[in-house]
Amino acid sequence: MPRRSKLLSGTLIASAVLLTTLGLGGVATGFDARSAGPSSGAPLTPAHADHAMAAMPASTASSPEDPDGDGYIVANPQVTNVSPSTQDPPHRYFHEFQANCSVTHTAPDDPIVYPQQPGKSHDHTFMGNTSTNANSTTASLDAGSTTCKAPGDKSGYWMPSLFNGAQKILPVGLQTIYYKAAVTDYTSVRPFPKGLRFVVGSPMQTADEFRNHRGFVEGWECGDSYFNVNFPASCPNRADVQLNIRFQAPSCWDGKYLDTPDHKSHMSYPVVKPGTNDNMCPADHPVALPMIEFKMAFPVNGDLSQARLASGPGYSFHYDFFNAWDDATLKALVNHCVVGGLQCDARGYDQTHPEAGAALDANYRLP
Repeated sequence: MPRRSKLLSGTLIASAVLLTTLGLGGVATGFDARSAGPSSGAPLTPAHADHAMAAMPASTASSPEDPDGDGYIVANPQVTNVSPSTQDPPHRYFHEFQANCSVTHTAPDDPIVYPQQPGKSHDHTFMGNTSTNANSTTASLDAGSTTCKAPGDKSGYWMPSLFNGAQKILPVGLQTIYYKAAVTDYTSVRPFPKGLRFVVGSPMQTADEFRNHRGFVEGWECGDSYFNVNFPASCPNRADVQLNIRFQAPSCWDGKYLDTPDHKSHMSYPVVKPGTNDNMCPADHPVALPMIEFKMAFPVNGDLSQARLASGPGYSFHYDFFNAWDDATLKALVNHCVVGGLQCDARGYDQTHPEAGAALDANYRLP
């Protein structure tokens, strides 16, 4: 994209966010591709005082990967001359694998939205890469370690921290992050490019936006209470009950940018192929990637009347993904499990199809 048009786009985005922050316009800040496709998702209301920074326009500070600070990080190489696949391969009910990662730390940092600016974000709960902070880059994550089962997954995963009153509630043990095909032609899905990053949902969402977001699956749930847009006032006070949420990410990439000023517009949710029930990527985002789905469990129940996120109400839920997978490991899992039409664990093994073997060895590494 020419420099002039990049600057113009960044100016328009920043102006729109500023108008929304000042209450001068109805600009939607959440990603909202509402055409039919895989499950839906996302939004928020004005929040607490500790949410003030989340309402600020996104930073355009320079960073090692964005020296001019315009918000665009160009993929190298870019993926060009690709058309969205319209093929309909033999039906397979599953085409997925899991990343199982535990919490590493919390911090008021966000290397995607506020790069190189420690302490500027609301508090986040980080999983996966142990080194993730405001100064993280693709290279620094690549040099870090991870709490994920697969040592090759050094990606950063984070979300706003959950509080119940003054107590911070952290997920315990390994959490599940699914990597799935969201398009009908699961054989067209390719691995994420190293350094791709994006934000799913928005701390600025309204309750209605959250409910209708393309990433929405079952909202907040606990016990027998499902599809809650905000936290339920109470959950059964039993040892087997936790507060859960599942939320899906866009999976179609423009092939050009690893990041854009709004951290969303380089990604899109699939659309429906005209005249069918098939899902395909839109023409302006033709590259099919795995669809990430967060499945988070928070060890809290009983009285939730004081529950809140660091970003605001329950409907301000959002999350960030910064890809730092080892390329060969990710490719092996995508090809074996997603393209291969299997339901795999973090090793790339499908218990219902043992004959297919596993993508990784017993230590979750490439054999």
